[in-house]
Amino acid sequence: MHPLCGGIDVHQAQLTDCRRRVDADGQVTQEVREFATTDDAVLTLSTWLTEQQGPVVALERTGVYGRPVYHVRAGRVAVLGGKAQEMQRRPGPKTDTADARWMAELVAHGLIRPSCIPPPPMGALRDRTRTRVALIQSRAQANNWVITGLEDPHITRMSVVSDRFGRSGRRMRAAWLAGERDPTTRAARALGMLRRQQSPLELALTGPLTEYHAWLIRGA
Repeated sequence: MHPLCGGIDVHQAQLTDCRRRVDADGQVTQEVREFATTDDAVLTLSTWLTEQQGPVVALERTGVYGRPVYHVRAGRVAVLGGKAQEMQRRPGPKTDTADARWMAELVAHGLIRPSCIPPPPMGALRDRTRTRVALIQSRAQANNWVITGLEDPHITRMSVVSDRFGRSGRRMRAAWLAGERDPTTRAARALGMLRRQQSPLELALTGPLTEYHAWLIRGA
């Protein structure tokens, strides 16, 4: 399907490119070159690919390592970003050169299903969205650690304090982490309308707190 094509094996510190060409007599030739991953080296790779006039090249979707190569080549040639698990199904020893040759063979016969590589603006938006989701999930996990550290010793503040992570909850928790063990003193750090529930709050704050529970809460 592609008499002239290529495959690029992408790693953190090295790029291995294989040019595959089918001559007029049907002879298949391959040329392999290695490049560093510095900006100058990527530009050199781009220049060499332009000189080879290859219309299509494939690379693995290996996280952020393949992005510089894609951004340099996108718009000039067709860049196919294949899934690593589909492009590495090859018996024998695994080397960078062998992987690049194998990718070139897959491209030549139309056996790579290209995955979506978003343009830079959309990619930046997707990265920010995914980062935000990950941070929210981390915050939820940290909150669960705090709840575990409070519920394990029967510090059932949820029945009295609706928001364990509000100002009152943080003040009472900080007092305990600072060494305050008297539930009356900790309950006195409540704010607003919660101060009217002094007696129920003192009962809710009474429990056998240990350093293990402090570790859970500090870790959050």
